[in-house]
Amino acid sequence: MTLNENIRQLRITRNLSQVDLAKALGVTKQSISNWENNNIQPSIDMLIHLAGFFSVSTDYLLGLDQRKYIEVSGLTDQQLAHVTAIINDIQRRDN
Repeated sequence: MTLNENIRQLRITRNLSQVDLAKALGVTKQSISNWENNNIQPSIDMLIHLAGFFSVSTDYLLGLDQRKYIEVSGLTDQQLAHVTAIINDIQRRDN
């Protein structure tokens, strides 16, 4: 997928409107619309901000890497073990 498609998909997946995302990023709704419609691209600084906001890499946003990550900083070892077990269970069910 392309940058504009990834931004749209991440926004929709998180149940955010363009207005919600614009407020969270400190930009206008028009900026979000322009990015999603591939009229303009976000600046490098904004690309980094978008990656942080959505907890993805810039490579993912740019369509260069399809791996997805989950931010687990701050979890205890026991909580991390639970999250890992859930992920492993879901992956086994899908295979």
